[in-house]
Amino acid sequence: MCYWDMFTSDSMTGGSEILSKFGSGLFLLVQVVMLLDFTNNWNDSWVEKDEKKWEIALLAVTVVCYLATFAFSGLLFMWFNPSGHDCGLNVFFIVMTIILAFAFAIIALHPQVNGSVMPASVISVYSAYLCYTSLSSEPDDYVCNGLHMHSKQVSMSALVLGMLTTVLSVVYSAVRAGSSTTFLSPPSSPRSGAKNPLLGDANVEEGKAGSEARPVSYSYTFFHLIFALASMYSGMLLTGWMSAASERSELMDVGWTSVWVRICTEWSTAALYIWTLVAPLLFPDRDFS
Repeated sequence: MCYWDMFTSDSMTGGSEILSKFGSGLFLLVQVVMLLDFTNNWNDSWVEKDEKKWEIALLAVTVVCYLATFAFSGLLFMWFNPSGHDCGLNVFFIVMTIILAFAFAIIALHPQVNGSVMPASVISVYSAYLCYTSLSSEPDDYVCNGLHMHSKQVSMSALVLGMLTTVLSVVYSAVRAGSSTTFLSPPSSPRSGAKNPLLGDANVEEGKAGSEARPVSYSYTFFHLIFALASMYSGMLLTGWMSAASERSELMDVGWTSVWVRICTEWSTAALYIWTLVAPLLFPDRDFS
């Protein structure tokens, strides 16, 4: 009987761990979609005002974001590429972040792309932040981790930032779940006809274009799903993605698993953003407006 209880307990623990890792990865992707949705709405709302002061504000935000991106990248070279050590992997991560920042701007400014440089600058800052959280999650005994002398403070600050972005994502999802332009909203939710640049055509029949607007129903299912995924992600942060290195250390969200999760999130962010820019060119017959 005791053996059966232990077997059942281990099975449940292993199953919940796999489910939490899958849910956490899904939450990171949803978080990226939320960021893209937020930056596009932010840019569109200021452009639609069509006033000089808002154009200056857009330019100011863009310049500040790009300056922050490149200044932060310089700090990453100082912190995670100490002299006298072969830190090629860290250099690769940082250089890729800089290349992506330039790629975002070049693609967004291309004449055939209906893009804007302000969202590109915000995504660049976020990519630099993800690169930092990835490198700061390296084990404190790794020679290329130049912040190992302050590992406890860095670990705690990364954890706080991770929790903060999680809370902001949940709050934003709650607001958007009740919006008439909710992205990722389930098919049963009434829509006002807005289209998602990530998903293409909205499911709105042409014959209903002139019908009266119906009240927007709040999607409780969508919000609770996001909340559940966020809870799984928070658990992974606190346990270092259940890695053995984290179990042997008093530091949280530290280990090579955390490093690669962050880096893959950065690259996924870049891929999704570039997709929103080039998709209308690849599929001209679809409406991505």
